[in-house]
Amino acid sequence: MNRVIYYTFIGVLLAFLQVFVFNNILLFEYINPFLYIAFVFLFPVRELRFYFLLMAFLLGLFVDIFSDSGGIHAFSTLTIAYIRLFLIKLYFRKTPIDYPFFSLQKEPFGKIFNFTVTLTVIHHFILFYLDNFSFHNFTSVLLNTLYSSIFTLLLFFIGGYIFIKKQ
Repeated sequence: MNRVIYYTFIGVLLAFLQVFVFNNILLFEYINPFLYIAFVFLFPVRELRFYFLLMAFLLGLFVDIFSDSGGIHAFSTLTIAYIRLFLIKLYFRKTPIDYPFFSLQKEPFGKIFNFTVTLTVIHHFILFYLDNFSFHNFTSVLLNTLYSSIFTLLLFFIGGYIFIKKQ
């Protein structure tokens, strides 16, 4: 239970950073980092799934409330939180027996990279597509997805290198 409180605190911290810092960054009209999705990457798999989905939804809803975006952050964050378990099975070859011992920090960098890139691109595509909600500016959606994903991943890996200690 102590780990759940720790990761809940991390989620709240990421939400506040997103709302008050990262939402104010817009580079070249295409690049906007959404680092709050790191909560979905880092939350332990062995904890209660309903609690995790609820926290992911509330995290996205919190960002929506302060961004005045009408629920698109909540939907996209909940979507990647829901498919995260499938991607863990796919990329890391884990079964339910392995979940109590699974930690993202203990996995090889290549698998972590593939996992986070997939979730980030899915999140950003859903987010920007729902924000645009039209096929008229589809290239803009793809450019926003590509550039924002690269910037978000760059911040995630730099932050992970700086703040997460190796065991």
